[in-house]
Amino acid sequence: MRPILMKGHERPLTFLKYNRDGDLLFSCAKDHTPTVWFADNGERIGTYRGHNGAVWSCDVSRDSMRLITGSADQTVKLWNVQTGAQLCTFNFGSPARTIVSAGEDAVIRIWDSETGKLLREADKESGHKKTITSLTKSADCSHFLTGSLDKSAKLWDTRTLTLIKTYVTERPVNAVAMSPLLDHM
Repeated sequence: MRPILMKGHERPLTFLKYNRDGDLLFSCAKDHTPTVWFADNGERIGTYRGHNGAVWSCDVSRDSMRLITGSADQTVKLWNVQTGAQLCTFNFGSPARTIVSAGEDAVIRIWDSETGKLLREADKESGHKKTITSLTKSADCSHFLTGSLDKSAKLWDTRTLTLIKTYVTERPVNAVAMSPLLDHM
């Protein structure tokens, strides 16, 4: 094993993450700019510009197509790994401390954005049975809603990750939304 020296960040590193294949390395730093590198030689491939504070943590999708970053600027951003384009920005009232993820394996997980540690995982009995296609949070972040190909939407408590209610439909649920004003989903 040999060390790789990467030169490019202007401030201290806060987090490193390899992709699943091990050929890419993502770095976060206090310089506001997550960066992707070739893992074999440390050559910089590109940067993701848009945060206005230290970037504490990141994670990359299994297929290495999407990158998510959590920052002290009170945002979490979703990026296209190849183009560097911002796909989505989630704004919070305080710096991001946790990340909620869901996807093809139908499991909802809550992660610590600073350490990358798994904090909680939804109960498989009460959880979705097929791919989770959509996730949206309430205005006060106390709960969130998921939609799935299993023909249901589920309302979850963010703090405890317990199921509050299940909404059953006749068709797969491709997208979910919550009204910020009314009790509508």
